Amino acid sequence: MSRLLWQVRARLGYWLARRLFHWSWTLRQPRLWQWMQGQYGRMANLGDTPAQSFYGHILLFRGQGLGAREEGLRLLRLAASGGDGKAAYQLGVQALQGDTRQAPDGVQAVRWWEMALAAGHPLAARRLSQVYLEGAPGVTPDRALAEQHAALAQETQVSAG
Repeated sequence: MSRLLWQVRARLGYWLARRLFHWSWTLRQPRLWQWMQGQYGRMANLGDTPAQSFYGHILLFRGQGLGAREEGLRLLRLAASGGDGKAAYQLGVQALQGDTRQAPDGVQAVRWWEMALAAGHPLAARRLSQVYLEGAPGVTPDRALAEQHAALAQETQVSAG
């Protein structure tokens, strides 16, 4: 099968799987859900940033086991590097939470949230303000930076509302 035909097929399958995702009964059909995940994975492997973000979130929150979680985080890192603010924000949340294998890392969380803020994520400034106000592992409180980000969060909230 030619590469162009393969890409068209992948895009059509992904489009259909995204539409089916909004119908709750499709998520309860194991074979259909497996097919849908295959479409998400195929599109993410093509380097599509929104697909990487979408499938990364699915694997992180609905995936089964540590392997699915790690693959979800990998896809979110790729999406964040591609400019996806939602993926960068979620990586910041995960970095600050830590897990059984990695301690909470405030410095890493700040890095991801700054990336999310640059991409226009509406909650990134609020989280940065909170981290700079209260401090976090590796981040000392800085009132000036906290106020600066709080003002940014306020501006974002006013423009969004």
